[in-house]
Amino acid sequence: MRSINRTGLVSGTGLIITALLATLAALAFPIWSYADRSGTGLDTLNAQAVPTRYGPLSALDREFVTKVRLAGLWELPAGQQAQERGTTQAVRTAGEHLIEGHTFLDARVRNVAARLGLELPNQPNPQQRGWLATLSAAHGTDYDRDFANILRTAHGKVFAVVAQVRANTRNSLVRDLADDANTTVLDHIKMLEATGYVDFDALADDAATASPPPLTSSPAPPGPTEAPRSPVPVTPSSGYPLPPPATRARPTSSP
Repeated sequence: MRSINRTGLVSGTGLIITALLATLAALAFPIWSYADRSGTGLDTLNAQAVPTRYGPLSALDREFVTKVRLAGLWELPAGQQAQERGTTQAVRTAGEHLIEGHTFLDARVRNVAARLGLELPNQPNPQQRGWLATLSAAHGTDYDRDFANILRTAHGKVFAVVAQVRANTRNSLVRDLADDANTTVLDHIKMLEATGYVDFDALADDAATASPPPLTSSPAPPGPTEAPRSPVPVTPSSGYPLPPPATRARPTSSP
């Protein structure tokens, strides 16, 4: 009887140990197989990043630099227009902040792009040109309301991108640019809200129903680039000039 019990005990212990080992193996296998697979998040990050003397430059970093330039190409003329068309001092003050902020940021992004060897656009994209056209067609209180809500919506979306870049970039130049962009965008958000025209319910509805942004091609990685084309005047009128065109990007050698 004792030998039978001992045998049963040994058999039961063996089954438990076997089950534990099988469980550990099942838990460990996905980790091993995931680490060995290509196309993981880390693999994608490294594949899209290029080395620079300021740290790796990711595809998101390059897209961020381009978006900072694009923001100035339409928000600076929009700010100049608001100073002339705004019917309240708050709207005109918001326009002044747009001018000051994007004059500063445009100089910063042009410097960063030149040091990283990136080309920059010299005209707003189609969506931004559409926003400028909407503002140009509005007058009086309608203009004030359109100005506050179009600019506030755009800044809210940019604010999230700036935070993502600032939190994750490994490039020191991009990190510093994100710091400046964060300060500038937050200032603009506050000034636009101070106009009293921002529709916060519409902002919430837009955020809740917005679809993921389409994938876009990031700018070319550092290296010899062609000189940017001359800017195309797509501002509300000849009285609202674009920022200066981007200069030829100077290539930087890898460390």
